[in-house]
Amino acid sequence: MTAPGAAEASEAAVEVAERRLHPVTPLRRAWAPVAVLIGWAVHDPDGAQRHLTRLTTTTLLIGLAVLVPAAALYGFCSWWFTHFAVTESDLRIRTGLVFRRTAHIRLERIQAIDITQPLLARVAGVSKLKIDVIGTDKKDELAFLGADEARTLRAELLARAAGFAPETAHEVGEAPSRRLLRVPPGVLALSLVLTGATWVSVAAALVVPPVLWLFTHSLWTVLAVALPLLGAAGASSVGRFVAEYDWTVGESPDGLRIDHGLLDRTHETVPPGRVQTVRIVEPLLWRRRGWVRVELDVAGSSNSVLVPVAPRELAEDVVARVLPGVSVPEPAALAPAPRGARWCVPLWWRGYGLAVTDAVFASRSGLLRRSLALVPHAKVQSVRMTQGPWERARGVADVCVDTGANKTVRARLREAGEARELLAAQAERSRTGRRDARPDRWMA
Repeated sequence: MTAPGAAEASEAAVEVAERRLHPVTPLRRAWAPVAVLIGWAVHDPDGAQRHLTRLTTTTLLIGLAVLVPAAALYGFCSWWFTHFAVTESDLRIRTGLVFRRTAHIRLERIQAIDITQPLLARVAGVSKLKIDVIGTDKKDELAFLGADEARTLRAELLARAAGFAPETAHEVGEAPSRRLLRVPPGVLALSLVLTGATWVSVAAALVVPPVLWLFTHSLWTVLAVALPLLGAAGASSVGRFVAEYDWTVGESPDGLRIDHGLLDRTHETVPPGRVQTVRIVEPLLWRRRGWVRVELDVAGSSNSVLVPVAPRELAEDVVARVLPGVSVPEPAALAPAPRGARWCVPLWWRGYGLAVTDAVFASRSGLLRRSLALVPHAKVQSVRMTQGPWERARGVADVCVDTGANKTVRARLREAGEARELLAAQAERSRTGRRDARPDRWMA
């Protein structure tokens, strides 16, 4: 017969049983000492070249004989002294041999849990679990876990965060998902071709280096400018295609799930009820095809793209899922800026518009690249009116709403009287919106 105190201690010991990461993890962490040497060589290439020319074959072999075991030992120790455990109230991650660090992640503060699989990790059958926590900018992560273990742990953490008891959280499993849309690779490629930023970056990479060579005849100057330009051109075209390849959005009780990536596969989740702002972006060359891009701001999360490209009808359907009860205002419902604003922002004033519904504060901006920002009233943290000297002379002002994602949505160039009325009315809408908002709970 076991005494009650012993039984409780036994249950606590089981509850906080610590686990280690996947055994392949030391191979990933063993590269850290090598990365330090590479970083030093890049920072001081002349010094690195001088040291390399002095090395003999014997010295080089001795250095490799020391470096490889040292890197392997570092990788093994970093893995051996890393543990994690799921308790009734938090996820604990303990790392470090000399300098110990223990992170206590409260389950109710979890904002999102994403699973990423870099190319080599996919080959090895492991995954990285990234955890977004409210109030922090840095992601805690568990790298690496077995692919099945990562999915199981993610489901368990979400079940615990949703309020399921520890003994039943294991049985909940991963919530089912229903596909809402998938972006075909051909549509994604064509959308990048029709994006002005892609052509601007490519043109800059092709034109600027030859012009610099004509004026400077300095190879280092040309390389210093050309390499970043080529990198930007690649990131805006090939990089985006690789990252956004096979973009799929699905609906599940724990939020909208986003799967994407050609080489590195990423499985993200848009948390329910925690989206602060949704932006519907419409580049000029997309309008004839009726395509839009949907971006969003989530407090404490790095998720910033909901749909890279899709027909407006499908995109608005996804927006209705992420902002329940919200309908996107029609273009005719957006009140344009007054004609007096043309002296403040010539030509571009035509792109500004505003609509305030029972559910959202909707502000449009841009002429060539139109962007409609939707802020639910419940997510507005503060509202203010700003007015510069030139705007004051023309009788217009800007109304700004601040969200929980530390972002600001601005309604530009409204009549001063309208702006004052909007300021008072929006403060009341935000107060009542927060009072009537549904709780931000996983699987609620």
